[in-house]
Amino acid sequence: MRKILQTGLALMATVVSVPAFAQDGGIDQAVNDAFAAATGPFVNFIFAPIPGTAFPWIVMWLVIAATVFTLYFGFIQVRGFRHSIQLVKGEYSDPDDAGEVSHFQALTTALSGTVGLGNIAGVAVAVGIGGPGATFWMILAGLLGMASKFTECTLGVKYRNEYADGTVSGGPMYYISKGFKERGLPGGKVLALLFSVFCILGALGGGNMFQANQAHAQIAGLVGDFPGWITGVIFAVIVFAVIVGGIKSIANVTEKVVPLMAVLYVGAALIILIINYDKIGWAFGQIFEGAFTGLGVAGGMVGALIQGFKRAAFSNEAGVGSAAIAHSAVRTKEPVTEGVVSLLEPFVDTVVICTMTALVITISGVLVSDPATGNYVLNGSSIQTVGDVSGVSLTSAAFAQGLSWFPYVLAIAVILFAFSTMISWSYYGLKAWTYLFGEGKTAEMFFKVMFCVFIVIGAAASLGPVIDFSDAAIFAMAVVNITALYFLMPIVRREMNSYFERLKSGEIRRFKN
Repeated sequence: MRKILQTGLALMATVVSVPAFAQDGGIDQAVNDAFAAATGPFVNFIFAPIPGTAFPWIVMWLVIAATVFTLYFGFIQVRGFRHSIQLVKGEYSDPDDAGEVSHFQALTTALSGTVGLGNIAGVAVAVGIGGPGATFWMILAGLLGMASKFTECTLGVKYRNEYADGTVSGGPMYYISKGFKERGLPGGKVLALLFSVFCILGALGGGNMFQANQAHAQIAGLVGDFPGWITGVIFAVIVFAVIVGGIKSIANVTEKVVPLMAVLYVGAALIILIINYDKIGWAFGQIFEGAFTGLGVAGGMVGALIQGFKRAAFSNEAGVGSAAIAHSAVRTKEPVTEGVVSLLEPFVDTVVICTMTALVITISGVLVSDPATGNYVLNGSSIQTVGDVSGVSLTSAAFAQGLSWFPYVLAIAVILFAFSTMISWSYYGLKAWTYLFGEGKTAEMFFKVMFCVFIVIGAAASLGPVIDFSDAAIFAMAVVNITALYFLMPIVRREMNSYFERLKSGEIRRFKN
């Protein structure tokens, strides 16, 4: 362990100096080119399209798994939805159960890791390329993804480690190694190690550096340009103050920040929809018609489907396995309860927040259409927009059509999204780290400090290929995780049937009404 820490500290001392060279374009470009050359094949493989199509195979991998789990568990997202609300409200919560956080806190911690720029910029990209019809397929993929969350989060609680001091560690690395051993299957340890490595890479990149980078861009857009390391240091101090206290401290923050983000963002969207209430029916008509005709967008119906499925998969991360780490910390002795609670995560992330974004963009009129045909006007492979904006700028422009002050709200939302994503992914990376190197205060503190150092780097440096590689690592987690879920899903069905039978018989009792 001492050698690992010494090596890690030396690495951190090296990488923390990277921002100092940011002004030297030659060095910066040389590093980017070398990193891209080294990681390019892996990135290209993960996001490669299925031959003869533009559909990334990793998205198909996630959607097929979600469909299989939906059918295998008898549409659990429908049957368990009402009960998930009861659990979040604490109606079945025994305060004496093992665990560190409540059902609501576990849900908000997991949500804070998924609700973010994907709901703002990603949806705008999907609608900008696939048209409003992409929203239909996005909602469908979100509903299917609820079953994937149920599967992984049930296993996360069932196979977690519970320690004498009351802390717990869980997630795919634990249920893969323990579940495979229980079923007499080979390869569990190898898959668990692979998942942990990918999780750490994803946590430091997409769950950290990218968030810091985008937060700095938003702040600089409001107050004017200034050195990124200043934003990085401020974020690093605040994040460290939260994560140093562990999952309880993280949950205490997320249970306040996530509802605030939802009220802030969804509230602004509702104001726009109320102002334009007469267009809501038309917007849904555009969504349903565009889902099956394309309304003239590039690729037609298939183009809308690809963009919708892709955005849902990248937004709610159902099947990736990350959320199971947060849900594993819940206070319960019934694994299925947290699987049921996790159903709400893709619903809130994709069905509610992403749909709100898509509706506002559709209603706002920022997508240019031909009055004669009703079809959207194309600019290359994407829809022509007012002011030629895309991504976050498209969402901002759409909201600004009804609320001139919304760009300021959006900037605050992006900063909150970035902050909440960082603290959640710090916990995911930490649990993968301690799985590899062992539990202990020294190992934990080392990772937390390293995580905060990378915040400064992310805010100050030009990331480029680093983020591409990190995103690929996050979806490589899904390759490992879903492979394991197929082998372990009979265990989940056994747990599910037992739980709902006991719930129906009254053996599982309510603690409050």
